[in-house]
Amino acid sequence: MSSPTATRDAAEDPGPHADPRIAEVLSRWWGFDTLRPLQADAIAAALAGRDSLVVMPTGGGKSLCYQVPPLVGETTDVVVSPLVALMKDQVDALEAIGYPAAALHGGMSPEERAAVRDRLAAGELRLLFTAPERLVNTGLLDLLARVGVKRFAIDEAHCISQWGHDFRPEYRQLALLRDRFPAASIHAFTATATPRVRDDIARQLALRSPATLIGTFDRPNLVYRVVPRADRVAQVLKILGRHRGEASIVYCISRKETERLAARLAAEGLLARPYHAGLDARERHATQEAFASETIDVVVATVAFGMGIDRSDVRLVLHTSLPKSLEAYQQETGRAGRDGLAAECVLLYSSADVFSWESLVRKSAAESELDAAEQEKLCAAQAEHLHAMRRYAQAARCRHAALSEYFGQAYPAASCGACDVCLGETNSLPDATVTAQKILSCVARVGERFGVRHVCEVLRGAKTEGVLRHGHDRLSTFGLLVNLEQRTAENLVHQLLDQGLLARTPGDRPVVTLNDKSWEVLRGTREVVLLEPRAGKARTTQADADDWEGVDRDLFERLRKWRRRVAEARGKPAWTILDDKALRAIARQKPASPAALLRCKGIGEKRLADFGTAILDLVVGKEAEP
Repeated sequence: MSSPTATRDAAEDPGPHADPRIAEVLSRWWGFDTLRPLQADAIAAALAGRDSLVVMPTGGGKSLCYQVPPLVGETTDVVVSPLVALMKDQVDALEAIGYPAAALHGGMSPEERAAVRDRLAAGELRLLFTAPERLVNTGLLDLLARVGVKRFAIDEAHCISQWGHDFRPEYRQLALLRDRFPAASIHAFTATATPRVRDDIARQLALRSPATLIGTFDRPNLVYRVVPRADRVAQVLKILGRHRGEASIVYCISRKETERLAARLAAEGLLARPYHAGLDARERHATQEAFASETIDVVVATVAFGMGIDRSDVRLVLHTSLPKSLEAYQQETGRAGRDGLAAECVLLYSSADVFSWESLVRKSAAESELDAAEQEKLCAAQAEHLHAMRRYAQAARCRHAALSEYFGQAYPAASCGACDVCLGETNSLPDATVTAQKILSCVARVGERFGVRHVCEVLRGAKTEGVLRHGHDRLSTFGLLVNLEQRTAENLVHQLLDQGLLARTPGDRPVVTLNDKSWEVLRGTREVVLLEPRAGKARTTQADADDWEGVDRDLFERLRKWRRRVAEARGKPAWTILDDKALRAIARQKPASPAALLRCKGIGEKRLADFGTAILDLVVGKEAEP
């Protein structure tokens, strides 16, 4: 095995045009006439029997890279996928266009698995999806050898690397594919991989001189916003209000917070449900199905929700707490706007989350079977990821540039026009230095022996039992920030901690202390900038305006309702019928004939045959049947 050598960067080279066979397959099956950057290279490598390592952002179209080759070459290929839900979604989407695909997983009956194996043995399938443990532990490899499989696609390939953010030990078993199928090519696909993780993937899979194809990590259709967290529920409600009736994912750290927030949103009239690993499997499945079928709009979830969701029209991903790494953040926000249309990603940030994560990491390491040195190594690695995430949240610079540079790519523009910083949405607190001096002075007055909450209670003039017991109601700093709410005051203290203008002791009961920079502020030799906590005055971006240009919104909504009825009748996720991009194209072009409808992106021959009459009736104002 040699290390990756043939690297192409989509930001520098868009790659070759697809050959006529590929163009014909695209048009016939998917209704497309062009490929995205690097897709042609990845497909060419597969057709040539050359190993590849393909890194494309979520929504970058990596699925087509392993879906097209077996149609062109009339072969049976295998896709290794980590989650049953992910396999089912992909098979549903492929079956909707008539593509011969199937999955083998533990959720199937013996009869269903036998039927798939029969189709596989008969050469009827072009793609077979399966999990790594089922691939190597059920005798399936023997059947694949008899069929003569020549290509394996490893989806979510970062799971094989111990340096990846979602390492799964069962993925390590895939190393045996090279020995069992020496003539087959292996193709690794992932959306998030630093150079270190890419090298480890190639090594673990024993890739042979692979074509290493690195896409542009930037997602220009996503709008990134980081908002200081003050009143979590009020802020979540306001942000969701911008996306009423649209698919949204809200992430929380804890299961308890997930359930509490989902209940509050439901009480406010939103179609929302919780999702976390502690819920009954049937309840989790029901929530996934409801979200896929568009009968609910909002899923409030821990990170247990996401990788198995292939819904393309998510318009909002909202983090109510800090993710544990930029890799996790990139993957989770990447679930928004997979259809290429504008979507919003909001992070409610408080540095208190950093201390919560550090405590969780220490606790997890202590409960593991690792020795002390390994525990320390694990904690240090997690801390490195966490602090990179914190630096992103703190920085008053272009969010798109910060993410691109973290993954090793220069950002080509001075301004993205699609983040809170570049849109001019960040507000500085007036008289921030004076406010900071009041906070630092209070920390000094309480003897540097108390935590954030107590300091803020003193500043707000709150006569709590603790304040009165220590006599802090008699301090000169008592009530200096009486007009601030407790959450707002705590947010300002956390901003000072973030900027290193205050220090904090380690442990479960941290104490706020002063440092050299604190005294510079108190003496008036250092200016302070503090952001004003708010829910965000979100501005419309150019991408969002462009996406809706010329679209008849009434027709678009009629098409959405029709799609939902069709999906319910067929028992399939709504987006597998037609995605939002196709619906907007129809509502913009208003085709009057089958030939005109076929020219709308996303309409191939199968969809024209299945839905053409109904769609054309809707365009002219008739009520279409599902």
